Amino acid sequence: MAFDTFDAGVAPGGLRSKNEIKILICYLFDSVGESMSRSLTVEAIRSDELANFFEIVVAFDELVQGGSLIPDSEIDGEQTYLLSANGRIIAQQLETTLAHSVKRKAYNCALRLLGERRTARENFVDIVKTESGFEVNCRVSGGDITLLSFTLYAPDYEQAEIIKENFLGYPRTVYKTMLGLMTKNTESVGEALEEVYGTIVNP
Repeated sequence: MAFDTFDAGVAPGGLRSKNEIKILICYLFDSVGESMSRSLTVEAIRSDELANFFEIVVAFDELVQGGSLIPDSEIDGEQTYLLSANGRIIAQQLETTLAHSVKRKAYNCALRLLGERRTARENFVDIVKTESGFEVNCRVSGGDITLLSFTLYAPDYEQAEIIKENFLGYPRTVYKTMLGLMTKNTESVGEALEEVYGTIVNP
């Protein structure tokens, strides 16, 4: 395929063809099998410098205009899209033209981003400034019910952000640890801590 895109910020082996970028986007939607927003799609491709940011945005919008991507629902204030039948044909017939490493990197990143955003939606963290510092309000969701809700104090915003980041990284582990402590289930606590630190800690 001819090189017909901007290549600023594109790593060696990245995509430099408009058609290749469109094929990769269709491949992502077909492989992931979920609706995705434009920002998530762009980030999945840009994270490993697989294509130029501007070119990804243009390719995405052209796929929407051409009917290969169709609007689905809004999630967190962002419009998400699904692959149409035409887009699926593009993905399945032309994805072999893309390097395996490019497809793998974009696919893995898309799955990670979807998981992170799903976790952020299902498990809530709110940082509230107080006179003496910050309160970090955390909630572990179990669908329609709240499994665990607690508030931690942080003396400064930086520590509050660390608490928030770590909680969203291991919400189920936090719940499992707390439940194990409250029920004196040392085995459960050890397993939960092993998930974080990689070694069994005997409480």
